[in-house]
Parts: sequence; structure tokens; C-alpha cells
Amino acid sequence: MPLLLTRRRAAAAVLTAALLVPLAACGNDDSGTAKDKGTAGDSGTASGAPQADLTVLAASSLTDVFNEAGAAYEAKNPGTKVTFSFAGSQELAAQVKQGAPADALVTADTKTMDGLSGDTGKPIVIAKNRLVIATGEGNPEKVENLKDLADPKLKVVLAAPEVPVGRYSRQILDAQKIEVKPVSQEPNVRAVLSKVELGEADAGLVYRTDAATATDKVDAIGIPDAENAIASYPAATLKASKHSEAAAAFVAWLSTPEAQKILQGAGFQQP
Repeated sequence: MPLLLTRRRAAAAVLTAALLVPLAACGNDDSGTAKDKGTAGDSGTASGAPQADLTVLAASSLTDVFNEAGAAYEAKNPGTKVTFSFAGSQELAAQVKQGAPADALVTADTKTMDGLSGDTGKPIVIAKNRLVIATGEGNPEKVENLKDLADPKLKVVLAAPEVPVGRYSRQILDAQKIEVKPVSQEPNVRAVLSKVELGEADAGLVYRTDAATATDKVDAIGIPDAENAIASYPAATLKASKHSEAAAAFVAWLSTPEAQKILQGAGFQQP
């Protein structure tokens, strides 16, 4: 009897071991698969860009188009969020110098960006723009060209000289030897546009793309290329960014066909 019991126990042990082998094998396969999936998920977004919450400082004239571009980038890169802070380029430069937490910068001129070379990566121009004369809807004062802005009866508003669009404005007026005495000097191009929209000014110099965002409130009077200025928009990562790889991926994306289609759809020119 003891011998028979021993044989039964031995047989049971062999059977149990045989059953456990495939279970263990399945467990190892599942574990390995889960690990592989986790690694792939943590490596970045669907496009290969690292996931991050990015803060991008951008010129005011990019407000509408960058909100659209940011949504497109987030859709392409699940898990990444892009938050924009819009202001005049000179204000953005001051924020960078003061150490404001941000990951990338896009200005409306190369001069401002060049002045921050110690704080940024290598900039790339992503778009260009031109100026127009913005007037009230229907152009009630019958403004036809730059020379008309010299009329002392006309209330003209310009951006401040330290603002890129303000600098461009004075550049083209000086080149034509036109003296304009603005009723106010604004901190960014959107403020200039707002003055005209609200009827607080008869005319103002803004980017073509800004006038295009308010066609129901303002008219845009074209300026001949020979009398105009070309605004360049450089983009760069910020050296203080805590998400340098993700920031670099976003800046690089701005030059892709997808981003360029969005920019040009808003009236910006190819870089």
C-alpha cells in the first residue's frame, strides 16, 4: 500500500509539472508583449515626436493661423499639447530674457530673433508677409495709397517703432518720403487692426494676413511690391526648454508641407 501511494503521488507530480509548463510559457509571452507595447507607447507620438506639453511664444500676427496649426499638430501627435502665448515680438523677446518658461519662439522679424541668439537654437524662417493699408469697411475716407496717409485730417494709427510691423511701416513710409503723424502707436499689429475695426482710426498699416481676419470690418488697400516691405518669420527652440526634443520636432514641423499649407491658406507667403 505505501508503494502504491508513492507511485500515485509521483504520477500526480509529473502531470502537474506538465500542465504548468505551457502556462508559464504563456505568461512569459504576455509579459514580453506588454513590455514591448509599453516601450513603444512611451517612445513618442504616432509621428515619432516626443510627447510633451509645449509652450510656444509667437508674434501676434500668427494668432489665428497658429491656433489652427496647433490643433493640426496635436491631432498628428496624440499626447502632445501646444499652448501659444501671443504678443508683439519685442514683448516676447523681453519674456525670453526674463526667463519665462517656454519651449519655442516665433517672431515677425529676424532682427528680434537675432538679438536672442544666446537664448535660442538655430532659427529657420517658416513664412513671409507683406503690409497693407487697413481702413474702415467700405473705405469711407477713400484712401488709395500710402501718400494719402499724410493727410492731416486722416486719423492714422501705427504700431510702435520697436514692434516689427511698426518698424516695417516706418521703413516704407520713409522710403517714399511720406510723413505720417499717427494718433497712436500700438504695442502689436492686432492692436492697430482693432483701432481701425472700432472706428477709432481711419487707417492703419497692418500685415495682409491680419486684415484678412477681419474682412467684415475692414478693407485692405494693397501696397505695390516696389513700395512694400517683406516680413520674415523665424522660428527657434529655446535653450531653457525642458522639452528640447519635442520643441525641436514642433519647430521642424512648421516647415513641412502640412504646416505650410495651413500658413499659406491664411495668406502667408512661402519662406
